[in-house]
Amino acid sequence: MNTEQLLNVVMKLGTMLMESGAEVYRVEETMNKICLSFSEVESVQSYGTLTGLMLSITVDGKTVTHIGRVHERSTNVDVIDKINQLSRTCCRQHLTVPEIESELNRIRKTKRYSMGITTLFGAIGAFGFAMFFHGNIQEMIATFFIGIVIRCMGWALGKSHIGDFLTNLLCAMAAAWLSVVIHHYVAEANINIMVISSIMLLVPGLAITNAIRDTVATDYISGLARGAEAFLCATAITIGAGVILYIWR
Repeated sequence: MNTEQLLNVVMKLGTMLMESGAEVYRVEETMNKICLSFSEVESVQSYGTLTGLMLSITVDGKTVTHIGRVHERSTNVDVIDKINQLSRTCCRQHLTVPEIESELNRIRKTKRYSMGITTLFGAIGAFGFAMFFHGNIQEMIATFFIGIVIRCMGWALGKSHIGDFLTNLLCAMAAAWLSVVIHHYVAEANINIMVISSIMLLVPGLAITNAIRDTVATDYISGLARGAEAFLCATAITIGAGVILYIWR
């Protein structure tokens, strides 16, 4: 077994999990399990944060360590699920390092949903929230189109790499401004319903959930980091929508 090759492959796997939005404790656990599926590995230590991973394995009494940086974070539950399945397969069938790497490459190349599909279902989600908040038909239709604008803006701003804070700030401002404009022309459309329904698309639900799960798993540093991320996103949404509504009032 090539120790360096194993380290590189497991670090690649951990990075893919972190970039896809997995909890830190899940990433560490998966890396450990795959390393220990090789009988030559005597011990393994992994440590992860939102921005980096460290992995050490001991083979024949020699310890080798790799450190990797996590540059991007998104949400891709499909990748997390497939890597979890790969981890279970490694434990049952004892795959070789090249086989694991080949499967990781296949997972990485898996086609994601197109922008059009995600935008459509984002708009449907906003429409659903308007219905949930007992909005009328005008508010539902308006929120549907605001949802389209928010998703398109989020995609465009994400490509420019300006950060989640500014992205959420600008998207929340756009949602509030469009709600005000629509209310000006359609008096029956309530601003409050349109704003809260559309900004629900921006709420950092995954970050909040992962913060709780990491904290429950006693990974307090990662839990605090996720919590801070969620708090900053929520603050950006509040400021963005609040500024527009304050000016309108």
